[in-house]
Amino acid sequence: MSKIESITITRHRLPLDPPFKASWDGRPRRHFDAAIVRVRDDEGREGVGSGDLMLGFEGHEDLFVGEDPRHVERHYEVLSHLQFHYGRCWPVDLALWDLAGKITGEPVWRMLGGRADHVRLYASSGVLRDRGAMAETAERFADEGFSAMKVRFTASAGGRASWREDLSALEAIRARVGDRLDLMVDCNQGWRMPWDTSAPWTLKDALAVARELEPLGVYWMEEPLHRADRKAMAALRQSTSLRIAGGEMSRELYEFRDLIEERCLDVLQPDAALVGGITGLRRVALMAREANLLFTPHSWTNGIGVLANAHLTAGVGDAPFLEWPYDPPEWSPERRDFPMAAPLLAKEGRLALSEAPGLGLTLDEERLAATRID
Repeated sequence: MSKIESITITRHRLPLDPPFKASWDGRPRRHFDAAIVRVRDDEGREGVGSGDLMLGFEGHEDLFVGEDPRHVERHYEVLSHLQFHYGRCWPVDLALWDLAGKITGEPVWRMLGGRADHVRLYASSGVLRDRGAMAETAERFADEGFSAMKVRFTASAGGRASWREDLSALEAIRARVGDRLDLMVDCNQGWRMPWDTSAPWTLKDALAVARELEPLGVYWMEEPLHRADRKAMAALRQSTSLRIAGGEMSRELYEFRDLIEERCLDVLQPDAALVGGITGLRRVALMAREANLLFTPHSWTNGIGVLANAHLTAGVGDAPFLEWPYDPPEWSPERRDFPMAAPLLAKEGRLALSEAPGLGLTLDEERLAATRID
């Protein structure tokens, strides 16, 4: 019987030149950090996970060593306790699923239920470009085979002057691509960067924006209100024909239970690398399905996190799209997936999942050695 022999964490930093100017962060990002988690068993196999920075996990390895790595429900409980007392350590869960797949010889998507061996993608942009550049970006996405695109609205100082300028950019996109792309809008009001103390939109603010988005055929309106304002979310959902999406930075599974029960959202977007891991989020995916809601994870970490969310979505969910962080040149697959031997590639707007056991990834050990910072 396989037993966990060790868990190791290394941290890595990729310099970004030119920097990445994310719409949700007024400070240009000049580097990209990643933590790599390796769970090894006593038979020489290794599972890999990544996503959050794993702050607070060191010193708790003994809670897992000697246990069967396939007992993911047991490990999920321990990780949920660690999250309460310390930080989000869910990349361990991703590594455990990768290792469990290597033990059983099955890909994770099949272990989770095998609903599909691929996912459709929406190109998730991150940079606030001018009207013409946004329209050109959208046209390029459509030409590459994507059927949907997410557009960011200003969420921090240093962006566009107001949501009306954001709306103008969205109108330029719709005029350029017509119905070739479904368009999502991320309002980025659900949370703030640590230094950003600006107030989020009120219900009336969000409703005014929703009224402008409705004629443009927007597929969903994401994070239009603060994550704690559940009554306003429910009221907004009842007041607009738009789908309301959110939950990407929620930390506890009970939050999704409440969001579902109170009918706050049409689209639930937790990220397996940030909350619950694959083990916890398969619960959320099934709850969403029973409530006739959409489950489509946030995936803006790195390629390992994207891949884990893809396996979850393909295996358990029935999502129309999965987020594909993609806005070159500032945010390219090569930057996003730098820990991996080769970046994930979309073909005709889809990501195919292989028959390789586990998550089916290979690390770039030379790159990891060169970028290690701990």
